[in-house]
Amino acid sequence: MRVIMLNPPFLPRFSRESRSPAVAKSGTFYYPMWLAYATGVLEKEGFEVRLIDAPARGYDIDDIKNEIMTFSPNLIVIDTSTPSIKNDVEVLEKIKQIDSNVFALLVGRHVSALPEETMTMSKDIDAIAIGEYDYIVRDLAIALKNKSDLSKVRGLLWRDKLQNRLTKNEPMPFIEDLDSLPFVSSVYKRHLNINNYFYGHSRYPIITIVTGRGCPYHCFYCCYPQTMYGHKLRLRSPRNVAEEFRFIAENFPEVKEIMIEDDTMTVNKNHAEAIANALVAIGNKIPFSANSRADMVDVDVLKKLKKAGCRLFCVGYESGAQEILNNIKKGLNIERAFEFSRATKKAGIMVHGCFMVGNPGETKETLEKTLQYAKKLNPDTAQFYPVMVYPGTEAYKWAEEKNYLLTKDYSKWLTEDGLHATVLERQDLSSQYLINFCDRARREFYLRPGYIVRKALQSLFSLSELKRNMKGFKNLVKFLFKKENDKCMSSSRCQ
Repeated sequence: MRVIMLNPPFLPRFSRESRSPAVAKSGTFYYPMWLAYATGVLEKEGFEVRLIDAPARGYDIDDIKNEIMTFSPNLIVIDTSTPSIKNDVEVLEKIKQIDSNVFALLVGRHVSALPEETMTMSKDIDAIAIGEYDYIVRDLAIALKNKSDLSKVRGLLWRDKLQNRLTKNEPMPFIEDLDSLPFVSSVYKRHLNINNYFYGHSRYPIITIVTGRGCPYHCFYCCYPQTMYGHKLRLRSPRNVAEEFRFIAENFPEVKEIMIEDDTMTVNKNHAEAIANALVAIGNKIPFSANSRADMVDVDVLKKLKKAGCRLFCVGYESGAQEILNNIKKGLNIERAFEFSRATKKAGIMVHGCFMVGNPGETKETLEKTLQYAKKLNPDTAQFYPVMVYPGTEAYKWAEEKNYLLTKDYSKWLTEDGLHATVLERQDLSSQYLINFCDRARREFYLRPGYIVRKALQSLFSLSELKRNMKGFKNLVKFLFKKENDKCMSSSRCQ
């Protein structure tokens, strides 16, 4: 039984797994991490698997056709995203022209949110995995191998050709024992070239892993908890995490950093502290970064994380107006965020700050609050962007109900270059105004004399930071000194 796990060809360096899939201005390019986890599960079950990351390899559809003809898979699993969904289905159809017998399964956030709608896009789609799909793919592969009834595969929406109908099976429970999953880094070792991947805020080369799945918070815009991994926090044991760090050190001596891609690694303070202790116990020497909320202010725990190798947190501050944070259910207090900023500085951990504009209640005044907030917090790096809404989220429902969506043609959610195309238009705050604000905020943040001096000194005293800063600046500079390359959709109000 042979399986191809495919991140399909689309735009160069397009990241489907980003929380806002696009080509990133910073040059950031994500691993196909969730495909890789499922690949490891299949290999553990004894299946012959190829993981193909077409955007990373520079593959086009002809390269994929050659892979199909050479490998002759029985099952092909295709990752998807909202802005690429039309392309992704077209790739599937072209694969079916080569081998009409291969079973084609779509996975990812978009198809999980809109499974029935997606199935109507093409009769060549055999099935869709809804939600966390590691075990859905495994059980489907076993069923196909044994030629057994697909109605027993939980989490599957599939095309019953005998009955000429779509059948939606019962949901697949979330995976509770995350330690039972193979190390995703071991899958990278067998299938990927780690030099193809880059995070703008991290040292290069980098490897990404998770220490947990699910997020107990209910931020109205966040895709993964609402469409894939739920709001119940499930954690790997600290020992298991430390063992993967050890594996990476032994098998990837060139790696300069590990990125922990949990929705928020520090949400459970005791677990974060336990991971720090486990990493110290094995003598970890690899720096790591992690997603964190801006309310973990225990300096002692932060110092333990620093000792264990924590270099940087990626933090969603979002807005400098408390009423906006309340509207988006962030569960964050601005004063607490300032405490977090002071605590990370005391611990010696840098911060990459994320600021999102255009949320419910946003005004020109709250935008300016956010810019001043960002300057006062003064993180190591920052990004400013209009809110992007995706099917399956409360944010999408809000935009739909308010009639703010300019289009539901998802292919138009990107520019020709693959950058975000802002698809929300409000009478009180135009998309173009938001884009121009982000453009200005980026310039004002990065071109402050004090900031430039700080980054120069940082680069002077650390060769690794010099390399990171130079690579990041090279990607960022083209967006600092010209009009924003994002755009709003054509509209009489978008002037």
